[in-house]
Amino acid sequence: MRQDTIWRKKASRLFQELRGRGWLLGRMAEVISEGKRGLDGLALDLGRMVAEAVMYLEREEVAGPDYRPYRSEVRKWASQRGSVFIGDRKVKVEHPRLRGVKGEMGLGTYGKMKERGAFSEELLGRVLRGLAGRRYQETLVGVAEAFGVSASSVSRHIVEATAAKLKEFRERALKDFHCFALFLDTIHRGGQAFIIALGLDVSGRKQVLGFWQGATENHEICQALLSELESRGLVLSKKILFVTDGGKGIIKALRERMGGGLVHQRCTIHKDRNIQRHLAKRWRQEAHRRFRAALEQNSYLDAKRMLKDFEEWLSQINESAAQSLREAREEILTLHRLKVPALLRKTLHSTNPIESMFSTVRKCEDNLKRYRGSRMSQRWLGAVLLHCEQGFRRVKGHAGIKQVVAAIEAEQAESRKLKPAA
Repeated sequence: MRQDTIWRKKASRLFQELRGRGWLLGRMAEVISEGKRGLDGLALDLGRMVAEAVMYLEREEVAGPDYRPYRSEVRKWASQRGSVFIGDRKVKVEHPRLRGVKGEMGLGTYGKMKERGAFSEELLGRVLRGLAGRRYQETLVGVAEAFGVSASSVSRHIVEATAAKLKEFRERALKDFHCFALFLDTIHRGGQAFIIALGLDVSGRKQVLGFWQGATENHEICQALLSELESRGLVLSKKILFVTDGGKGIIKALRERMGGGLVHQRCTIHKDRNIQRHLAKRWRQEAHRRFRAALEQNSYLDAKRMLKDFEEWLSQINESAAQSLREAREEILTLHRLKVPALLRKTLHSTNPIESMFSTVRKCEDNLKRYRGSRMSQRWLGAVLLHCEQGFRRVKGHAGIKQVVAAIEAEQAESRKLKPAA
């Protein structure tokens, strides 16, 4: 679908969200029957909605929110009908009221907008462009500033909301989360590295478990994250399957924490890309084909044999590429060794589940131009990660998880039998 068509559809959905489908259909009929006159009326209605939002914003800046007023001597006092000028047109509005110890307190924005030309056609155009682009926050803040209302009120509420989300995220208990697989990866924001843990429970449901901030991705930061998860009740048993992209810091931390019983799957997509980076362009397509063909085998022995053949082929072209495959071969085949069903293997063979979540994080934070300190960065990340969870779905092939857990237990029991007594 063309990009301009997508934006037009988004704008149509926006207007339906603002006032409902019935209202939109009525206004559409007016536009059809009255042409420009009907379209001007629609623009004025949107301007009136923004004008009322700005007045309510000022009232809250003066008196504070309902549940926590700033000043006991100032009270919110319902609303009444009035009018403001939008361009050269007078438009009826419902304006909020304030009462102090000496009686009625006027709103500066209401007085300003009663002046002809204060809400100019240019400003109205900016409002419409902002709403059509779904930039609600930017639009409201920009109009508020045009009438002398500080954007601090909006910022204050955003700070309070994201701080509450971060508190909820940081303090929720994990003792009832029975972890089957743990995806670990790093996202870089504002010049800092955030290691994030995404858990998959035994029923196939995903949950963001936590994050830890550091200057770079290293094993100390990963160790701190794992310790923080344990402090909130998560049981990090040797039955958990860890999925990572091959970052040395994370792998070192996992080996130190889990020892020889670590069940680790290396991301096959990252390894594929890493191998190809070693090769000249003319060899990359064939390398990709051989690598994927080996991993598509259901049998561990067949997949291992094909990877060995692939390694020999790489050795003739680039020994460094062959070494890259050799050092991770067994961790690439962990799922095959555990006989993970093919459908479930599609979820577990790479860090795609957490990478997909990172894509949502970047999209949600697209308009953040500068992080003003670590606290702000963590507030936003906590809020966005909780938002991401709303879109999580049960993974395909979840019925095979019990089979995989049994395979891990059997493998570890066999390993204990073979281990010599101290």
